[in-house]
This record gives sequence, structure tokens and C-alpha cells, in this order.
Amino acid sequence: TWHLKKIPQIVRERTFSLDSPKFEAKTKLELNSVCGIECQRKLPVPSLSDLKSLLSYETVFENGTRTLTEVSVLGAVPDPAANTTTQRLLRKKRQIYGTDSRFSIYDKRFMTNFPFNTAVKISTGCSGILVSPKHVLTAAHCLHNGKDYVKGSKRLRVGLMKTKSRGNGRKRKGVKRNGMPSFQWTRVKSTHIPKGWFKGVSGDIALDYDYAVLELKRPHKRKYMELGISPTIKMMPGSMIHFSGFDNDRSGQLVYRFCSISDESNDLFYQYCDAEPGSTGSGIYLRLKEPNKKKWKRKIIAVYSGHQWVDINGEQQDYNVAVRITPLKYAQICFWIHGNDESCTQG
Repeated sequence: TWHLKKIPQIVRERTFSLDSPKFEAKTKLELNSVCGIECQRKLPVPSLSDLKSLLSYETVFENGTRTLTEVSVLGAVPDPAANTTTQRLLRKKRQIYGTDSRFSIYDKRFMTNFPFNTAVKISTGCSGILVSPKHVLTAAHCLHNGKDYVKGSKRLRVGLMKTKSRGNGRKRKGVKRNGMPSFQWTRVKSTHIPKGWFKGVSGDIALDYDYAVLELKRPHKRKYMELGISPTIKMMPGSMIHFSGFDNDRSGQLVYRFCSISDESNDLFYQYCDAEPGSTGSGIYLRLKEPNKKKWKRKIIAVYSGHQWVDINGEQQDYNVAVRITPLKYAQICFWIHGNDESCTQG
């Protein structure tokens, strides 16, 4: 069964207007010299005042205006063993580890139905996942490089999958009728990014806060994925995570994969799910068959941050990393979606 946890409260204190961002940063889907596994082990547990700073957030609106919202955190219990990891990783190579185990979804019956139709494409080159009738969860670095918002995020759009119609019904030579997905593009009304992602707060890019929520200008009418709290590896149903995105090396295709988690810290999962740039920002979910029910239940428990290079003992090492949805992050993302914390008491 899903483990329910007591959820802390995120309470809005003050909102300030900020100068409009420059939108001049380059989109970078691979991050270098970020805090990796060994670095994570040495990080101090954030205090309550640290959490207030890290979980305060910027909102950018489609007209280019920007605000900062300060928050207070109620009911958060710091974990004294926050950044311990469960086991040492066996190092492997690059984004594709051994045999490529990704599946391209071609059949429109699958592509346009749950859970695959919850995957979306972000106009800056990333993926995301539908988490409400008008909200998308993705990675912060798809929109912001730690110092400024990336080019293209000023007129940010989200692509929802639709199958291409082939006009008057004649089959074009060499084109499958069920072929590639096309996208229905929707403008983004506002974007929320936690302050913990910004270099001025954390001193360097902190993968722990590599997540963002986009509010769409118009609601969609599709089924979306529910949020959940990330369990530990030991408590993970089936020990498997799943996610779908739009990998760059398979242009226009929806790519699905699943794998087990290799290691974890309090805020990150380290895994070797085969993935390429473009799938960054995908929602990672678990499947669980609940007692006496025939259908699978799915919940998002992490955001795929991508393939990362980190310094470990003076050497550059690589792995695929995902940002776990902890009780605090659940409270914040849920607050962004609903605008209050009353709807966010159950994890």
C-alpha cells in the first residue's frame, strides 16, 4: 500500500515584485560539477530558517514580470540522517548503460491514453508531466541555469500529444498512419521555481531543488498523474520506477523506460534508467496494485533531473539522477497547484 506521511505546511508570508529577468541564459541539459553522492553525504541538515529560504520561490508571468514569495514552514521535522546513502554505486558509463532498454511508443492507442498521455514536451527542449488540469511538473534547469532564466522561457509553451491526421485519408509513402506524435501547443501563464535552485541562495547549483511547476494558460481535458511522496528503496513497490519523455536521439517519439534505483540520499535517487537529453524533467512514477483492485494505481514520486557529471574524489563521474518528492516538496508543489495547503494534508 502507499505510505501516508504527515505533510508539513507551506504558508505564504509576503510577496515582492522583482525586476524582470533578462532571459539570456543558455539551456543546458547536462550539468557539470554539481554536488554528487559523496558531497551529499557531507551536507548539513537544513535548519528551519534554511528551509524557509530554500522553499521561498520565484514566479515569472507570461508578460515577463517576476515576484518573490517568502514562505514559512510549519510541522517540518528535520531528519538527522538526511543525506546518508544506502550503498555504494557500481559505476557504469554514459546515459545508455549496456543494452538500450528504452521503448518507443508508436501505437496511438497507448500514446494518447493514460499513463503515456500525461507526458508533455517543453518548448526549451525538455519533457514534463501533467499534475493537474492546468499544471505541469518539470526540472528547474529546463527554465533557469541558477543565475538567469533561459532563452525561450519568456514565451514558454507546453506541447500535449495528439496523433497526426493525414489529411484526406491517403497514406503517404513511407509514413505509418499511426506514426509519430504531433503536439498541441499551449502557452504557459506562470512558472514557479524554488529559491533553493538559485546559486545566490545555495552557493552552487543544488540538484535537491531541481524542480518547477508551470501553470498553463488554458486547462487541458486529459487525465493527469497524482503526486505522491517518494518512499525509500526498501519500501518501493516492485522496486521499479517508470518514466516517459521525448529523448533527443529519437526525435518526435515518446520513449518509455523502467529500472530499479541504485542508491538514494534524502533528496535524490541515483539510477541507471537508460535516457538521453530531452527526457529531462519527466515525471518518475511508481505502479502499485492496491488490495482487491484490478487496476494499477500510479503516482509521481520524483522528477528526472537528467544525466549529470559530478566531481568524486577529484574525478568526473556520471550517473542519472532524479529529485525525490519529499514531504516538504510535496507540500510546496501541492501548494503551487491549489493555492492553499488545505488540499495538501495527505501524502
